[in-house]
Amino acid sequence: MIHVTIYRSGMPSPFVLARSAPAPRQKRTRSILAVLAFALSLSTESALGQDYPVRPVTIVVPYVAGGPTDVLARNLGAALSPALKQQIIVENYGGAGGTIGTARVARAQPDGYTMLLMHIGIATAPALYRKLPYDTVNDFEPIGRVADVPMALIARPTFPAPGFREFLDYIKAHKQSLSLAHAGVGSSSHLCGLMFMSVIATDITTVPYKGNAPAMTDLLGGQVDLMCDQTTNTTEQIKAAKVKAYGATSLTRIPSLPELPTLDEQGLKGFEVIAWYGLWVPKGTPKPIIDKIHGALRAAVQDQGFGARMHELGAVPASLEQATPEALRTFLKSEIDRWGPVIKAAGVYAD
Repeated sequence: MIHVTIYRSGMPSPFVLARSAPAPRQKRTRSILAVLAFALSLSTESALGQDYPVRPVTIVVPYVAGGPTDVLARNLGAALSPALKQQIIVENYGGAGGTIGTARVARAQPDGYTMLLMHIGIATAPALYRKLPYDTVNDFEPIGRVADVPMALIARPTFPAPGFREFLDYIKAHKQSLSLAHAGVGSSSHLCGLMFMSVIATDITTVPYKGNAPAMTDLLGGQVDLMCDQTTNTTEQIKAAKVKAYGATSLTRIPSLPELPTLDEQGLKGFEVIAWYGLWVPKGTPKPIIDKIHGALRAAVQDQGFGARMHELGAVPASLEQATPEALRTFLKSEIDRWGPVIKAAGVYAD
C-alpha cells in the first residue's frame, strides 16, 4: 500500500489517499514487454548486418590522390568490393598531416558507409598535435590491419653519390645545401627522415608537401634532393631508374626490389621504419556491420590478386591474425606508446 499525503486549502489537516501497488499481473506484463523490446532491438541490429550494404561504400584517404595511401586504398577497394557486393569509392581529403580526413570519418554517420584507411600517422598524431579534432583511440572502431609497407631512401636522379658510403659522405659534406622532402609533418616519410637524420647525426633542411605525390614530382624534377618514401610510391620509379635508391628501411630486403640493400645491412644497424596500414569506421557502428566489413577484409588480405599487387609494390598483406579488430586496437595503442616519447623528446609539433 502506497500512502500519498495531500494538503488542500481550507482543510484543517491533511488527508490520506490510498493507492494500490501494481498487481502481479501488471508486473508480468511489463517484464514481457521489456523482453520483447530487447528481442526486437537484437532483431533490428541483426537485420542491419544482413542488409548492409545497400549502396556504395566510401574509403576516406586523408591524403591527396596519387600518393601511397591512395594507391593502397584503390587496391584494397577492388579486393573488398566482391565480398561486400558493392562499389567501393575512394575519396581523398588531404591536409594537416592527415588529420582533416581522419576527423571527417570521426564525424561521419556510424552506418558502415564511411571507412578510414590510415597508416602509422594515426599513432603519431596524439604526440604531434597538441589539439586534435578527434580522439584517436575512442572515436573509431577498428576493423583490422591491412598491409605493411617498407620504405626506400631515394634521391633525385642527378644525385652524384654512386653508392651508400659516398651517399653518407656527400650528405655530411653538403648538409647545409641539401633538402629532404616529406609528405607533411607526422607522415611516414617525415618520421623516416627524422629517424635517418638522427641515426647519422646530421641535420638536413626538410621541405614539407601536401602529400607524397607532389613531393615525388619535385624530387623527379630535381627541385629537392632526398626523400624517404613508401615502396608503393617508389618501386616503379626505382625500377625505371627515374630516382636513385640508396637503401630499404626494412630489416630484410624488399621482395620486389631484391637488389636494393637495407640500411641495416649497410651499417645503420637496427634501422627500421615500416608504414603499416589499418582500416577503421566511426565509433558506434553496429557490431553486425563491423563483423561484415571484417569478413570482407579477411577475404581481401587472402585474395591472390591483392597479394600479387602488394608484392609488386613491395608491400606485405596483413595476416589473418593481424586483420582483426582486437589486434588492431592493441597494436595502435602500442604504436602510440612507442612513438609518443620519441616525438616529445624531439620537441616536434605540427600545430
